[in-house]
Amino acid sequence: MKDMTSGGAAGHLWRYALPLMLGNWFQLAYNAADSVIAGRFIGRDALAAEGAAAPVMNLVILAVTGVTLGAGVLMSEFFGARRQRDLRCELATTLIAGFWFSAVVTVLGLAFTPALLRWLDVPADIFAITVVYLRITFLGTPFTCFYNALAAGLKSVGDAKTPLRFLMFSSLLNVALDLVFIGALGFGIACSAATTVAAQAVSALLAAGYLVRRLPALCPQKGEWRIDLPLLGRTLRYGSVTALQQACQPIGKVLIQGQVNALGVDVMAAYNAVTRMDDFACIPEQSIAQGITTFIAQNRGAGRSDRIRAGFRAGLLMEFGYWVLIGSVTALFRTPIVSLFVSGEGSQQVIRLGAQYLGAMAVFYILPAFTNGFQGYYRGMGRMGVTLAGTLIQTSLRVVFTLLLAPRVGIFGIAFACAGGWIVMLLFEIPLYFLRMRGREARS
Repeated sequence: MKDMTSGGAAGHLWRYALPLMLGNWFQLAYNAADSVIAGRFIGRDALAAEGAAAPVMNLVILAVTGVTLGAGVLMSEFFGARRQRDLRCELATTLIAGFWFSAVVTVLGLAFTPALLRWLDVPADIFAITVVYLRITFLGTPFTCFYNALAAGLKSVGDAKTPLRFLMFSSLLNVALDLVFIGALGFGIACSAATTVAAQAVSALLAAGYLVRRLPALCPQKGEWRIDLPLLGRTLRYGSVTALQQACQPIGKVLIQGQVNALGVDVMAAYNAVTRMDDFACIPEQSIAQGITTFIAQNRGAGRSDRIRAGFRAGLLMEFGYWVLIGSVTALFRTPIVSLFVSGEGSQQVIRLGAQYLGAMAVFYILPAFTNGFQGYYRGMGRMGVTLAGTLIQTSLRVVFTLLLAPRVGIFGIAFACAGGWIVMLLFEIPLYFLRMRGREARS
């Protein structure tokens, strides 16, 4: 456990955010490796099928993480205020409610997969394998929910290293299983989905075992394993807004994927490859934002308002530094990056399209660096409505710009659509921050 209410803000953020970033890199490396293995050992159709299924599963996963992020803000406040019993009750409430939520999502997902894919206009030649892949992946929803709730509890008390270890292990296990069963033994796309579910189950079991053995003070005790209705209400007020915010992005991606699907299998394959690089840019930026959130929430719970601005400034500097790194790597190696995902007949067109997209995004990645930083600040301050409004603005405009630009300039237009959404989001959130600071200074 790490108390962030004293000591240097930058040091706390680095120690907290770096393990989260490493964990996300490992997770993203698995996702990329999964696509590489699917594209090279199963074929272009498998790569396109995974890309078509990804927005649907991302919608589910980000809804789950949205609720657990909201619960994590509450747990951080309780930890900063030294309210240990409330912290444990909040974790129990999140786990139990999350179980029922994930069970319902799994059943509905299995039932409505074909309808979802028809709505997304998935091409007929990959429709059947996409149905199989998505249905199997839905079976991992309870494990995803369970792990994220436990990880939120650990992160709320400043322990970001332990979830990193679990992600590293499960990601390496997943890649190893893919290489054995797909690369060596020649199994198809169903095996790719099954190994993903297996890795999710392992990470959830490891997190549960660690909590019981090493952190009994955080583990709910006898009589606390129940849904606390007042806490559930607060969790839903925080978590539902955060979940809706998290779900906005994949909903937007689902709508964008429909436009991508209309452009043909080559564009679908290229877009699936380059969105893996988008994840490498944006998800670690979200890790830094989560560090900002935890730092601010703990200090807000402890009544240390003097430390909030210092933590936010340090977080924005970290976001900028990460953009310099990821933007440079993307610009220099965009063609080799896309070449990892596809080979053989027709691959040159896929590589050309993907490299074109990444060339623009290398510059544009600075925009989500700052949008994530401001989102972390507002989430830590408990202003979930602002984070939701900003995300709605960004996502809706990104979809609109894609519908306007993609039919005219193809995948290149999707990159500029992303930039347009991020710019307008910043134009909304930055003035609100300075107005809040001016109001606080006027009251002091």
